[in-house]
Amino acid sequence: MTPALLSALILVGALILFVSEKVRHDLVALIALFACVALGLTKPADAFAGFADPAVLAVAAILVVGRAIELSGIAAGVARVLIPTRAGFTVRLAMLLVVGAFLSAFMNNIAALVITMPIAAEIARTAKRPPAATLMPLAFATILGGMTTLIGTPANLILSSVREKELGAPFGFFTMAPVGTAVALLGLVYLALVGWRLLPIRETARRAARPPWRVYELAAERALPVASILPKLRAASVRMLALFRDGVRVPADRDAAILAGDRLLVVSRQQQWVTATATGLHADTDPEQSPDAVTARVAVAHGSFLIGLSHEAVRIRSAERVRVVAVGPRAARRKVPLSMLRIEAGDQLYVRGKPADLATFVGSARLLEIDRLDMVPLARRRALPIAGIFFASIVAIVAFGAPPALAFLAAAVILAATRLIPSEDIYRSIDWSVIVLLAAMIPVGQSFETSGAAEIAAHWLGTTLAGLPLFWVIAALCSVTMLLSIFLNNVATAIIMGPLAIDAAHLLGISADAALLAVLIGASSDFLTPIGHQNNLLVMGPGGYRFTDYARMGALLVVIVIVTAAATLSIGYR
Repeated sequence: MTPALLSALILVGALILFVSEKVRHDLVALIALFACVALGLTKPADAFAGFADPAVLAVAAILVVGRAIELSGIAAGVARVLIPTRAGFTVRLAMLLVVGAFLSAFMNNIAALVITMPIAAEIARTAKRPPAATLMPLAFATILGGMTTLIGTPANLILSSVREKELGAPFGFFTMAPVGTAVALLGLVYLALVGWRLLPIRETARRAARPPWRVYELAAERALPVASILPKLRAASVRMLALFRDGVRVPADRDAAILAGDRLLVVSRQQQWVTATATGLHADTDPEQSPDAVTARVAVAHGSFLIGLSHEAVRIRSAERVRVVAVGPRAARRKVPLSMLRIEAGDQLYVRGKPADLATFVGSARLLEIDRLDMVPLARRRALPIAGIFFASIVAIVAFGAPPALAFLAAAVILAATRLIPSEDIYRSIDWSVIVLLAAMIPVGQSFETSGAAEIAAHWLGTTLAGLPLFWVIAALCSVTMLLSIFLNNVATAIIMGPLAIDAAHLLGISADAALLAVLIGASSDFLTPIGHQNNLLVMGPGGYRFTDYARMGALLVVIVIVTAAATLSIGYR
């Protein structure tokens, strides 16, 4: 079996595992890496060279710098100033999308979503529309914004690294700005004027008109038969999910008895103290003890330090200022005591505390606030130096040609040394699964090239596209990359498609930069499924979307993106 065929089989196997979603993406990348080593496609000495790749270091450093900007409140302040409060829904939505895209051009696009998602919910509420009208357009806008600069998404840095290895020099900071900006502008116009109207708002509006379902526990203060409590629960529109005694689930049929101290896991649209009053049970939260406290529904974003911890960690980490009073629907499926449930990315939590305490904790814990608007407070003493360090790193790259990895790593070191970012957030702000995925897939991608598989694929692609005008060649490269990114992480897509695009460009006699930029646009065009990008997945629950809703709004956006990219690049690289 030839090395090219072995390399292709490893990539196909990795693709199958990626699509299955049964194995973590970073673990899939490591499995593929070790397979390449075992089969002799990658030398053992080169197996971990990806961890020293400048693109990987740049991604880690940018995540730290972006986290400092997020915590400083600068980005939230920009959003608050630029989005008018009294304009109509379309104008406010358009400005929200512009702000989201702008922020994602210079910081992690998940952080951009974290900052702007509460505003999206507020805009929908004030316009008497469901959150579905604003959340998916915002998620798409933050993805579009990432196409416009070198640091907009890790895939851009990977393709810049590929260009440096193959052509001798990396991309400039704004090399992709002409095509990225054209694509983003037309995409934002579509999202603001047409896209949100294609969503099935008629169904989600009915759900949004009612309070969301929440799961919580109520305690029995005295013994009573189950048969006597069930009618009270039904009258209060509450459903009992399970009965626990000393943390162990016990039968809850009509003939069973509830003992003092037993806890009932229930699901309801009402707050627990309202249900407790109606049923004679005890709620852990008493609103009279904190009359100035409010409750917010939040979603746990990737990178939150709460992931893997119990709900009690919210109270402990907030110094008793914030606590979880209810949770989302996942607990209804698990039917275990809430004290045993561990927080996962995408979970919905109902947290209660004073508005200022909630705003601070939500920002620091990387929670997406869905139902209540409290912007991250501006840290006045830290905001200006953080902004200065960030812009200095960009100037070093643009004006003085400093490598992005060196410039942003220096910025991260300065932020850490001057304590402008909390020490506990330095390593926590880095999404290590992405770093491992990047570092492991780089040698895998190189093996695809050195084995000759990339040359064979490029020759087939070149033969297929030979004789076509540049517009159609660019559109085809962008489309193939986009289709691959539906199944693969966009970083893995960039690693595979980057060298292939350069080889195909040489065979076709077109600009290698035009081919690479087509891949860059295609790798970020994850608009057809919720699994294509983390931002799409994060808004799925809060927006009440179904899998097919993404294609309803995203299909036409994909066409706009591909046509705009092909037109812009064919003119610019004629």
